[in-house]
Amino acid sequence: MSALTATRDLPRTASLAQTLQNTVTMAGRGLLKIRRTPEQLIDVTVQPILFTLMFTYIFGGAIAGDVQSYLPIIIPGILVQTVITTSVVTGTQLREDMDKGVFDRFRSLPIARIAPLSGALLADTVRYAIATVLTFTMGFIMGLRPAGGIWAVVAAGLLVIACSWAISWIFAFFGVIARSASSVQGISMLILFPLTFLSNAFVPSNTMPSWLQWFVDVNPVSHLVTAVRDLVNTGTAGSDVIISLVGAAVIVAVFAPLTVRAYMRKA
Repeated sequence: MSALTATRDLPRTASLAQTLQNTVTMAGRGLLKIRRTPEQLIDVTVQPILFTLMFTYIFGGAIAGDVQSYLPIIIPGILVQTVITTSVVTGTQLREDMDKGVFDRFRSLPIARIAPLSGALLADTVRYAIATVLTFTMGFIMGLRPAGGIWAVVAAGLLVIACSWAISWIFAFFGVIARSASSVQGISMLILFPLTFLSNAFVPSNTMPSWLQWFVDVNPVSHLVTAVRDLVNTGTAGSDVIISLVGAAVIVAVFAPLTVRAYMRKA
């Protein structure tokens, strides 16, 4: 039997248990790639450290009066900005694998068709967790003492990871439909740059011009940053937590079916 015939004879559907098992296996493949090429972790290891030092010591005195007073403001902002930016990797690596023919080889295997996509999304949550831990660790070294307590910090980290996972579906969609990894990178930065910098991540919105405040106040990144700040600094979960979770659910509800449909057409 030829390889082409064998591929055509493979089942096109899989049980839930098999899909979950294949997803975990593919996630393990993604983590193995990171172990063999550790430079892939530069964005989640070097970036949070560099940005925390740079923004804190450059803007701390001007915005909050001193570095210690600025840490409760900047650490949640750096965390959200870093982890959300990291979610772009999902789309770029997905596009690179498709361009290299990796997914064509996966089609010849008796696995769930969706597993390579879902596995990549699952593996990237490890990257988000690394960035989260490093950002909070850097803040603690510099003098941040979360008034909300350790469990509030954990809750804030899980909230950022969950929202970033949801956002990664957007970039996974771009990865499937784009023509190259560089175009995915370009489109993603065009979206993320204004969303992260035109937010309250680095400075309070009330210091901005009134014509800009309205965008900052409705910016979903601002709601996520505020939710993280409330959890870390006061231990409270306000309306911004609900808004962030609902927004994440809406993104998944919209972009997960779009991504899966586009992926299935090519897989």
